[in-house]
Amino acid sequence: MQTKTDLESADIVERAKMDEITKEDALYIVYNTFLLFKIADELRSEVVGDIVTYVINRNINFTNVCIGDCTFCAFKRERGYILSMEQILQKVEDAIAKGATEICIQGGLLKGTTLDFYCEMLGCVKSHFDVHLHAFSPMEVFHAAKNSNVDVQDALKALKHSGLDSMPGTAAEILDDEIRRKICPNKISVAQWIDIITTAHRMGIPTTATIMYGHIETLEHWVDHLLLIRNIQKKTKGFTEFIPLSFMPKNNELGGIARGPTSMDNLKMHALSRILLYPYVRNVQASWVKLGRKLARETLFCGVNDLGGTLMEEHITKSAGGAEGEYMSPEGFEELIISAGRIPKRRTTLYTIA
Repeated sequence: MQTKTDLESADIVERAKMDEITKEDALYIVYNTFLLFKIADELRSEVVGDIVTYVINRNINFTNVCIGDCTFCAFKRERGYILSMEQILQKVEDAIAKGATEICIQGGLLKGTTLDFYCEMLGCVKSHFDVHLHAFSPMEVFHAAKNSNVDVQDALKALKHSGLDSMPGTAAEILDDEIRRKICPNKISVAQWIDIITTAHRMGIPTTATIMYGHIETLEHWVDHLLLIRNIQKKTKGFTEFIPLSFMPKNNELGGIARGPTSMDNLKMHALSRILLYPYVRNVQASWVKLGRKLARETLFCGVNDLGGTLMEEHITKSAGGAEGEYMSPEGFEELIISAGRIPKRRTTLYTIA
């Protein structure tokens, strides 16, 4: 005999499959955690089965000097470091020796930095190594374009020509301009973020999509953000994955008024992401470096099918209080995934099984 929960679950799943799931549906199920997790796990199973993926990559933050004023940032310094090209190449070489197939490059916004700086970095790496370059947030693209007096499309064209293979969909934070004015007043607007992302997709540059949650936003902001990502993906099909990024409250201004998400908040966000992005975004990733290995494992029962990358180094989360270290080995991923009863698979950036 079917229970009320079974009937509600079947009804919402059916509406999701018919592309009729609503904001009201989302706000209803987010308060019914059993129903939320049940639906998310069912949709995860249907879309990707029991395979959980990870990538061997290296993260390179080329500078912590930044002219930005994001209240959630604990990484930026007025007088910090700027890696030389030789240092970057050495990090790439070390990563490839450890099996990396992806190099993720992001950094602070250096005053007056033009497009040439970013293009030269890409070109230099590509001239030495055959590796996938996943680089530069929409904010960095905007910054380079503005300083070079070119439009976003021309900037992306130059970056792609220089070796850009895909982009991180960071700088999204919460895609609500009122919230953005409070937490990152001089960052690109929602409209500008959408323009850069959709332009990249049209030009054949795939991106991830992200949200930073657990600060001053509400559940309604979660839902609006996810539905916006869903609508973009329906049009462009350019997102490779969705990555919820939990707010880290230590050593930053925003942490003075926001404590960060609870463990339950984290599980709810990942589950809601799976449901609202179904079936358009196949992959929902948990950030082990932010959540910790134990909670990242729990998200596998709440809609998640990817655990990100080995990283090898990570400074942004660490500076804001992250305590999980900067590296998880392939063996560590395999053990964690198997312990959850799932099937580990190594992937490329674009989700080809390696």
